[in-house]
Amino acid sequence: MRSSLRRCFFFALSMASSSPAPLRGPQTLPKYPTARLALLAQHLRLYNPPPSSPSSSATAAAEEDDAVDARGKVFSQLAVAESAAPPLPGAAAAADDADRSRPRTAAVLVCLFEDATGDLRVILTKRSSNLSTHSGEVSLPGGKTEEGDADERETAIREAKEEIGLDPALVSVVTVLEPFMSKHLLRVVPVIGLLPDKNAFKPILNTAEVEEMFDVPLEMFLKDENRRSEEREWMGVKFLVHYFDFSSEKKKFVIWGLTASILIRAASVVYQRPPSFPEQYRQFKLPSSLNANQSTS
Repeated sequence: MRSSLRRCFFFALSMASSSPAPLRGPQTLPKYPTARLALLAQHLRLYNPPPSSPSSSATAAAEEDDAVDARGKVFSQLAVAESAAPPLPGAAAAADDADRSRPRTAAVLVCLFEDATGDLRVILTKRSSNLSTHSGEVSLPGGKTEEGDADERETAIREAKEEIGLDPALVSVVTVLEPFMSKHLLRVVPVIGLLPDKNAFKPILNTAEVEEMFDVPLEMFLKDENRRSEEREWMGVKFLVHYFDFSSEKKKFVIWGLTASILIRAASVVYQRPPSFPEQYRQFKLPSSLNANQSTS
C-alpha cells in the first residue's frame, strides 16, 4: 500500500535513486531508515516561512483564554500567526511598558516518526490531572524560552527532554515554522523534528506535568474526519475553533486550540496541501509599538 507520505513527495521520489542524495548542513545528520524519511528531511530543511511584515495578513485560530503556568508551559487559548495579534482590551494603558509590550517567547516540538506502514505520526502529551490550570488537556511538548537557551530549537528540545525524557541525540531538527502569537503576546514557535529510530526512544514522563504520552497520524489534521468546530466571537470578529477527536486503546483525546492550529499548519507544510475544511481565520495587525519592538529584537 502506497503511503500518503509517498504521494506527498512524488516529485522528489521521481528524481531519487536507490540512495537519497546526501543532506548538507552544519550538523551531523542521522541515517534515516527509509528513503521517504530522508526525502522529507531534505524537503523540510528547504522550507522558508512566508514573509511577515507589519502590514502583512496572517492566519489566526482562537479559543477562550490563554496562559503560561508557573513552570512556563504553554497553554494558549488564542493562537494567531506572528505580526497578527490585536491589543487586549485595556492594553493601551500599558503601551509604554516595554516588558509588557514585548512578546514573550516559547517553543513547542512537533516530533514526527514513521509507523510500520510508512505514515507519519506526531507525539503528543496529556497534561497531568493534578495541575491547577488546563489539567488533562492535550499539548505538544514545549514551554517558555529560558535565559540559557540558544534559540527556539534548543527550547523545544530541552522541554521535550524534561517532559517526556526524549534524548536530544535521537531527534533531528529539520525546520522551524512561522511563530504563532497569543492574544496575551506569547510568541510560540513550532519546531519540527524527526525521530528516525522510534524504538530507541524510551519515554520517561515527568508525572508532575505529564499524565500520558501518545501519538496520532499527522495527516488527520488535514481531514474533515473526526473533526468538529465551534464558532465564537472575539472583539466583534467571528472565528472557528477546531477540535479533533482521537481514540486509542479505549482512551479518547481531544486536540484543540493552539495545539490543533499548529498541527494543521505543520501538516499543511509536510504534505504540501491545505486542509479539506475551512479554517476561517481572522486577519489582524500588531499595534505599531509592538512592531517597533520586534524589529529591534
